[in-house]
Amino acid sequence: MARLEQLSCAKHFGGTLTKYKFKSTVLGDLDARFNIFLPDNSAHSKVPVLTYLGGLTCTEDNAAQKGGFMRDAAAEGIAMIFPDTSPRGAGIQGEDDHWDFGTGAGWYVDATHPQWAKHYRMFTHVAQELPQVIEASGLPVDFSRQSILGHSMGGHGALVLYLTSLLSGRKIYRSCSAFSPVCAPSVAPWGIKAFNGLLAGGVEEGRDKYDATLLIGKIKGPVNILIDYGTADEFKHQLNPDLFADAARNAGYDETQVRVRAQDGYDHSYYFVATFASEHVKCERCLASEL
Repeated sequence: MARLEQLSCAKHFGGTLTKYKFKSTVLGDLDARFNIFLPDNSAHSKVPVLTYLGGLTCTEDNAAQKGGFMRDAAAEGIAMIFPDTSPRGAGIQGEDDHWDFGTGAGWYVDATHPQWAKHYRMFTHVAQELPQVIEASGLPVDFSRQSILGHSMGGHGALVLYLTSLLSGRKIYRSCSAFSPVCAPSVAPWGIKAFNGLLAGGVEEGRDKYDATLLIGKIKGPVNILIDYGTADEFKHQLNPDLFADAARNAGYDETQVRVRAQDGYDHSYYFVATFASEHVKCERCLASEL
């Protein structure tokens, strides 16, 4: 198992925010970085964990520094993990040419296109490799009590990882929430570009495996999902929250199981995320305690 190398550590709301890196087998032996917040009660026992997936152009640092999550995570006794949003330094032609594809935009899929398949496997990195490496390191995190959230591209990732885990019967995550997620990537310009670039089967493959609006219709059991988006979001045409809400209602999920909330006047930025961060941390704790 890969060994963690500590890069930095700061005391934060009584706990610690630490950055690590390790050699990722899943990402083709590239270095993978992540931040992890451990509340002070983790000194005595393993704690529940909330994994946050970042959006386009972000790194493992953006939400850890600007998201406004840690005060409530500390109060609730929850660890938080902030992975990177893509592999770094793969050396693939074109990976740095566009802000919405490639470096900083891994889209939380396992690439099948030959050009990208060796390194761009963020789905498996987040769902399997990162928890395994953290557990093996002895950090006091209880992955049997894990929830997931994300923003924008990361909101797409959170929804897809959560729904896919339910479809597999493994139920890795106890709940899911998202800020401004790309809910229907197979009909959004960002998602179409990503699927056509990363997947050998293009949009058709992406629609089948990585489109939350279609995945929700395949779920048979209970779900716990919260989505917030801003009515002044300049990227709302990329997000399609109404399509997801309609698909959830058609699948039989009411507003207690799938909540999609329009927040008046808010945009796509971390000002929006930080405004409602407290609700999402507390929501994850509340929803998880019900299961």
